[in-house]
Amino acid sequence: MNPTIRSAIVLALVFNLSSALAQEEQKPLPAALVEAMNKLSGGPHQGFRANHAKGVMVSGTFTPSAQAKALSKAPHFLKPVPVTVRFSNATGVPAMPDADPHARPHGMAIRFQLPGNATTDIVSISANAFPAATPEEFLSMLQAVAASGPDAAKPTAIEKFLASHPAALKFVTTPRPAPESFATLAFHGVNAFKFTNAKGKSSYIRYQILPVAGEHFLADGAKPEPSYLMDELPKRVAAGPVKFKVLAQLANEGDKINDPTSVWPATNKVVELGTISLNKTIANQAAEQKKILYNPVSLPAGIDPSDDPILAMRFPAYAVSYGQRGN
Repeated sequence: MNPTIRSAIVLALVFNLSSALAQEEQKPLPAALVEAMNKLSGGPHQGFRANHAKGVMVSGTFTPSAQAKALSKAPHFLKPVPVTVRFSNATGVPAMPDADPHARPHGMAIRFQLPGNATTDIVSISANAFPAATPEEFLSMLQAVAASGPDAAKPTAIEKFLASHPAALKFVTTPRPAPESFATLAFHGVNAFKFTNAKGKSSYIRYQILPVAGEHFLADGAKPEPSYLMDELPKRVAAGPVKFKVLAQLANEGDKINDPTSVWPATNKVVELGTISLNKTIANQAAEQKKILYNPVSLPAGIDPSDDPILAMRFPAYAVSYGQRGN
């Protein structure tokens, strides 16, 4: 059994058991986060993720650049490796129309197949920051949204939350037009990682994944089909490779390493790590998407996690969601 899947099953069992034993006590944070997402989506929806439920999965190759190994000794920066990529809509609503504003920011999760049957993953979104600095703050935001229905008293819970959390306010008010295609949308890893090269030199970075085709969006007033993104990508991949450049934005002194709400200056140095070329749509989409569990902290030598608390909470929450969709 894949070590990531085994870990997820153990974590899911632990969190589910803890929740059952606690009863009236506070639930473990990963379980509480998934429960809050389920409440917002009308879930849980059997067989689907608690967040980014609707998606499409394709595969291809990552080819590292010549300069990648100067930043990290990780094996996928030394030679080409296969990749499996899942693009998705936000929220846990499986039938979310792709052009619905709630479907954004979209997600792009990348699995790199390393030598020895090992894997490492990148999870990214089509936004360059996260709305909360801690899992507790993110849970409060989700709960505030849930408490702010049409009959809620004014100011609503979410209005109060946004008034006191400027990063969250900026996140929800930033315009995010609907893309023409997943292949014409830029993605960002909002969490930082420490890269270390073969000489022992380390740097903190954040990922940027930029479409080679450039960014292109639907015209105002466009009325695409509900699943236009999910349907369009396989057709595009069949016609020719869909490519993305994977970049590393380096932190400068004073940049906040452990706060995903903080956007690093655009003037920071950026190094090209390589190119993703996607040329095949995965068969048996529903089954394959259900069983794959991305883990952004399953890392090879040469890459270490930062102390970002949002990053630390990702896999435990993903494990709860994985256990839920497997039932």
